[in-house]
Amino acid sequence: MTNFAARPARSRLAIGTFFLAVALTACSTNTNSTEATTNPDSAKGESAPGRVVVITTGGTIATSTDANGVRRPTVSGSDLAAGLDVEVMDVMKKDSSQLTPADWDVIGAAAKKAVADGASGVVITHGTDTMEDTAMWLDVTYNGPAPIVLTGAQRSSDAPDADGPANLRDALTVASSPTARDQGVMIMFAGDVFQALGTHKVNTQDLHAFGGTPPIGSVADNTFTLDHPAQRPFLGEVPAVSAPRVNVVAAYPGDGPGPIDAAVAAGARGIIVEALGSGNAGDGVVDAVRRHAPGGVSFGISSRVPTGDVIAEYGPGDDMVKAGAVMVPHLRPSQARVLVMAALATGKPVAEVIKRWG
Repeated sequence: MTNFAARPARSRLAIGTFFLAVALTACSTNTNSTEATTNPDSAKGESAPGRVVVITTGGTIATSTDANGVRRPTVSGSDLAAGLDVEVMDVMKKDSSQLTPADWDVIGAAAKKAVADGASGVVITHGTDTMEDTAMWLDVTYNGPAPIVLTGAQRSSDAPDADGPANLRDALTVASSPTARDQGVMIMFAGDVFQALGTHKVNTQDLHAFGGTPPIGSVADNTFTLDHPAQRPFLGEVPAVSAPRVNVVAAYPGDGPGPIDAAVAAGARGIIVEALGSGNAGDGVVDAVRRHAPGGVSFGISSRVPTGDVIAEYGPGDDMVKAGAVMVPHLRPSQARVLVMAALATGKPVAEVIKRWG
């Protein structure tokens, strides 16, 4: 077991534009493998045991509370990891609601470089609002053996009962464990370890912030236990910044075709419909699917309902499927969007990708 309190954290500043350049160069080299960013030893699973890199991106775990009670990311990576035997890379300091696909590339490039340089595991501290999006993009574009573990907090760093320190220590336990090898991208929160695929935020305040899929493991007494292996939906190494645009459009009573028409006019090549119930929508949405799907716009039908299968068991859902839409049975809109972005970017058939991973 690695002792993370052995010596102070080693900190170095990772400039975002540098890592974006690395990401774009690697992805243009090869869109179907990790050979461009992974050295031969790490590809064989021979990286140095126990060396973990922490990549910081901001989020609640790095926030402090100002005089007006507003939380903003202010805490450095070296402060977050003070006293832990890890290397720290301060990549950015953002509220995760403000992250963009270009930021996913920066984060991914930093993580892949850490693995290529010999890290046996990577921990990414991240805001909870879009942790599921970033985790999903990393998982569809990373196929290496070293685990990448995302974690964060629900309480600010200056809260008397801050949950960030415990989450960070538990994430380090996962990232340094040989058991986590080949499990891809995971989310560790409040002792539960989730695969990226299918996991989403389920509570705005509770410390057990994530769900949507059963945990694949847990951390207790500084030990990671893997209950079952993770599913890894790797599609290929491609940059998010140049992936085709995919919009999420919510269905609601009294809606019409306008939001979908506007999204297509703005350049969307894919639409995820946040449908009602098990995959239904009003006549205007159904009409928009009928008009745009034949023109090459990919439609995935997810749901605003937090859990349960999405299937075409009612008339409106069946009509959208007959018009060319694909039901996304398990993923909710945030991750369904990321999956379709990656499918379009890698040139893989969207329907087949959704059938396998959606």
